[in-house]
Order: sequence, then structure tokens, then C-alpha cells
Amino acid sequence: MQSPRDLLVLYGSETGCAEDVAERIGRQARRRRFRVRVVAMDDYDKNLLIEEKLVVFVCSTTGQGEEPYNMKKFWRFLLRKNLPHDILSNLDCAVFGLGDSSYAKFNYPAKKLYKRLQQLGANLMIQRGDGDDQHYLGLDGALDPWLQSLWEKVMEKYPLIDQEIIPEEVLLDPTFRLELLPDNVSNEPEIKNMRAPPAMREDEFNVVVKSNERITATDHFQDVRHLALECESENMNYAPGDIAVITPKNLPEEVDAFLTMMQWSDLADRLIRITPASKDCKLPAHWSSVMTFRDLFVNHLDIFGVPRRSFFEMLAHFTKDENQTERLREFASPEGQDDMYNYCQRPRRTIAEIMFDFTPTDIPLDYILDVFPMLRPRSFSIASSLKAHPGQIELCIAIVKYKTKIRRIRRGVCTKWISTLKPGDVIERVRISKGTMRLPPSPDIPLIAIGPGTGVAPMRAFLEQRMIDGAKENVLIFGCRHRDKDYHYRQQWEQYEKEGKMKVLTAFSRDQDQKFYVQDCVRQQGALIWEYIDQKQAKVVLSGSSGKMPEQIAFAMKQIFIKYGSLDAEQAEHYWNTMSKTGQYQEECWS
Repeated sequence: MQSPRDLLVLYGSETGCAEDVAERIGRQARRRRFRVRVVAMDDYDKNLLIEEKLVVFVCSTTGQGEEPYNMKKFWRFLLRKNLPHDILSNLDCAVFGLGDSSYAKFNYPAKKLYKRLQQLGANLMIQRGDGDDQHYLGLDGALDPWLQSLWEKVMEKYPLIDQEIIPEEVLLDPTFRLELLPDNVSNEPEIKNMRAPPAMREDEFNVVVKSNERITATDHFQDVRHLALECESENMNYAPGDIAVITPKNLPEEVDAFLTMMQWSDLADRLIRITPASKDCKLPAHWSSVMTFRDLFVNHLDIFGVPRRSFFEMLAHFTKDENQTERLREFASPEGQDDMYNYCQRPRRTIAEIMFDFTPTDIPLDYILDVFPMLRPRSFSIASSLKAHPGQIELCIAIVKYKTKIRRIRRGVCTKWISTLKPGDVIERVRISKGTMRLPPSPDIPLIAIGPGTGVAPMRAFLEQRMIDGAKENVLIFGCRHRDKDYHYRQQWEQYEKEGKMKVLTAFSRDQDQKFYVQDCVRQQGALIWEYIDQKQAKVVLSGSSGKMPEQIAFAMKQIFIKYGSLDAEQAEHYWNTMSKTGQYQEECWS
């Protein structure tokens, strides 16, 4: 039975950003004395939705306007045609979406969810909120004013009686309890069971590293790896264009240094038991309830990533210096976002570095999981065809390493770990996610694959599959800096071309005085590309960085349509848009 002051926050999140927003809404609701549950949409019992009184939906966007993986079942449930049009007439709700307005299908999942809730009779308390990565404050630029409007409406309908809102400076109860276990219990059967890894979901599987080879020249600035992974599980199945989702670990030696800094070294090998502080929260499904203190930080907590605003909000409760507390609260406030950006986001300052800057702190064990965020999975385009490599997944991954504005070297949390993997190492709980690109429906339809840099990964999967299927009309447009340093899979492409199965067009941007990019190559080969697209209905796929490159490719294509198709600018724009709508053109780009 729902009480009048129950609030449910349902989220769909691919990388953890929407989950972070959902948790923030949950904290604000607790301060307004609501009994709160924060649950991933697919972990929620959908049949109970008609009993809810107040729900806030938060969902991100993945791929080309797709809903996140942990929202898909819930969304399919809402789309059922046999649901009465007034089934949610007793539900008060609100929707906030996270997206990037540089994409055509900006916030599509949130827009579709908002419309579907209206169709099912729900009372949408305020207009949908659209968080935008392009805003100079990021999604907070839209989230802050949206939350202010939300709470005004909610508190008007669900007022507090004889109670006050809990002030921001008052620490809420912890979400979990963290208990140090005695040293002599490690061999007890109950404890052994609690330490055992939980059962994998039906779509998860383990892989074993077969090889991890650098495929760029040793004197090239960028370390790119070809990773071959073996798997015997029947759950491992993928199609060209699909994505491998991998959750990284922290390096043990770096974790030990962090524990030393935090004066927690004495706890590193102690067993801990983690239990939810209330029946409304659950331990993540892939966590054991008993582990060592060190393993908590190696396997589960992101202490070397760049934090979100909520981290500063929580850390402010545990500093010992009033000036530091005030500064952290400023970072967590809407007014302090410019300062927070300059301190944290711009120099890509990590959580470990921030903890050093704000020493001393005193974080009780029970609050560790509220302060430090979880390690989140990363997505990588699969660079192989399952038919060409049975029982294997192959990836092409750039190891992230760069210098910041303050001249400090930064390394990506996931790729730093990947760079250390050796043959025989096990990567746990990998899953496959559907990509945004697909092969042409027939091998007889030509394929134009544009994949500069590691954007060539899904193109390799497509082309390997096309070779097996007997496709003869394939064009690969590949770009990198130097032919002899970062021309990924060069021998494979040259062999395909030698066999007459593929035409390879290359753009080596630094091998001549004037820079030459893939969009220049597209223009240079305009007559061929127009013939393939217009006369043979070739499919065009693009993968790579989501910076300027996709726009420049689109511009080059439209120039081709004008020059070789005798179209005017408006007709060329329409032609390109039609290709996108019909799936003749697909892209998968990342920031």
C-alpha cells in the first residue's frame, strides 16, 4: 500500500549520468520528507505502476536516439497496445531527459516517454526537462531550474504538515551500512557464500584475453590496442555493428596508494559486509555482500575518474576545515558551477586528487558508498565478425592518455586498465548492446564505410562479414595521421583490395604539407561516391569522433550531390535527410 508521501524515481541510464541525476532527485525528495525509492526501470515491477501516486522518470539517450539498456523492457511494456488509455490516470509524474542537442534525435527517449505517459492518462505535473550536454553548464543548465519548478508543484500538492524541509547542511542517513568483520570469520561457510560472485544476468558472460597487441608504431603518440577476447558461453552472440559493454577495474597499486593517502591502509585486507540501510534500496546486482575493503575500491568504486557535482555535495559533509566545507558547497550550488568547472572539469581533476586537495577529511565507513561513485561500464564497437572469428570478440581501443590545461598527464580509467591486460586474464560480466549501424540487407548492395582512426572498428566487423557473404562492391574510406604509424589493419585492407573485393581510399592528414582528411577524400572521390549512392543505392556508414568530423562528412556529401547530381542546395539537403531517415546512411560517433 502506497503512503501519500511515497515518491518513486525510475531511471534509464547507459553510462551512469541519468542514475546520478535520479539519486540527486532522491536526496532532494528525502529532504522534503518523502519515502523514496530510486530504481532502474527494468529492475522495477512494472505491474505495480498503477498503484504509484508520484513518480519522477529520468532517462538518457544512447546511440541514435535509442533508450538505455536498463529501460528497454519497461519501454516495451508501456508500448503494449492492450493498455487502457486511462490506466495511469491516478499517477502524478514528471520526465527529465539527458541528451546532446548536436544529435538529430536529441532526447528522443524522454520525448517518447513523456508522450506515451500522456496517452495513458498520467498527470504530467510540469513540462518535460531536456538536459543538454551542449549547454555551457552541461545538463545542470536545464536540470536546476527544472527541479525548482518540480518541487514547487510537488510541495503544493503534497505539502508537509507540522514538519520542515531538512536543510542542505544536515547530513541524511547513509544508503548502506558497512561493517568490519572479525579477522577469524573468513573460513565460515556463510561468509564464503557471501563472498561468492552473484549469478550473472542471462545476457552477461566472462571472456578470456587471448591477445592484447599495440597496433600503432612505438614512436607514435597514440597507443592503440587490438584486443582479442575468447568466450565459450552460449550467451555470447553479436552481429556486425554491435557493441561490447565492459566494466573496468582500478589498478591495485593505485588503490593501495589511495588508501594510504586516506589513512585506510590498515583496513585494506579486512573483510567488510555491506547491507542496505533500508528496505527501499538494494545492493547492485553484480556486487557480493562481503569483500575485502581493498576489493571494494579495486572492483567497484570510481576514485580516479572526474566527479560529477553530487560528489562535492556529499564531500562537504566530511571536511574538517570550515573554509573547505564552504568551498565544496559552493561547487555543489547552481551559482558555483563556473568555479567548479574551472577547478574540476577543465583540468580533468580526479576524485583522488580532490581528496588530496581537501585533506583532512573524516568519512565514516557507512558513507563511503554515498561519497564515492560506482565504476561505470564503457562501450566499445566490436571490430570483428563472429563468423570470421567464432567464439571471439575483437576490439580496437585507443588508450586514453593526454596532458591537461595544468600540464598534468591524465589516463582514462578504463583504457589504463585495459592496457595492463595479459593473455589469460579474465574480464567479467561483459554484455552485448545493439549498435546504431547495420549491414545492407543484401550483399549485392554496395557499402561505403567511413571510419577514421578507431572509428574503423565497426567497419572491420562489417567488411569481414561482407567478405564471408561474398559481397564485391565495398569501399573503405580510412583516415589517420601517418601511413606508417597509425594505419590500423593496413595489411588486411590491402589483401582485400588485392583480391578485388574492396576499394580502399585513404587520407593521411600529416604525410604532406597540406592536411588531408576523410572529408577531403570524400570530395576527391565524388563521382564514384555519387554513382554508388544514387545508381546503386549504396549504404553509407560512418564511425568516429563526434566533434566536427560528422558535420564535415555531411557537408562534403551534399557538395557531391550538388556537383554530380545537379541538385540545388535545398534538394541536396533533402536527399541527405532522406538517406538518414531510410537508413541508407547511419552513423555511430562518440565524444
